[in-house]
Amino acid sequence: MKFPNKKYKNLNSYFNDYYIELNSSISSVNISILRKIILLLKKVYKTGNNKVFVCGNGGSAALAEHFACDHQKILFETKKFKPKVFSLVSNAAIGTAISNDVKYRSIFSEQLKYQSNKGDILIVISSSGKSKNIIEAIKWANKNNMTSISMTGFNGGIVKIISKYNLHISSKNYGIIEANHQSMMNIISQFLKVDALKENEIKKIKF
Repeated sequence: MKFPNKKYKNLNSYFNDYYIELNSSISSVNISILRKIILLLKKVYKTGNNKVFVCGNGGSAALAEHFACDHQKILFETKKFKPKVFSLVSNAAIGTAISNDVKYRSIFSEQLKYQSNKGDILIVISSSGKSKNIIEAIKWANKNNMTSISMTGFNGGIVKIISKYNLHISSKNYGIIEANHQSMMNIISQFLKVDALKENEIKKIKF
């Protein structure tokens, strides 16, 4: 059901309904798929042999940047991982060059051509699952022996269908979808961190 679908005059009521939607929508995530993604990233982060690329548009671009930051810094600090995580939205110069000289829908797939190798991972964040540049990036990754992972919302669009692994937030509210995508990012990194550390180490550090 769409949220909000009525006019609110009372902040407490909106707050409570928002919180309900936030929690109910994250329960739609397939834990089995989440577990597979965590195990895959654990292997890649531990060996440091492969790279992980992340991308998105708009608010999801900001989440991609945050993903790259946290998954590198937080996990590298454990001394158990060697994560090589790169945001495809970071370099404005190359993004605009590709957009100008090739086409905008290729801003991510072209970068994968330049930087990726067989066995690398592509993580896309797309609330709608319909963005052409995201779809093109996944198709390129699938054809070139990369593993594609997506985070989606609404009905998931084409992105949900063509990704090898998908974490879907069943909501029709951009803010709630993006907040839960952020939570997924944190759950993955923090679970890996907890798994890598000893109990006395966990008690001493902040998460």
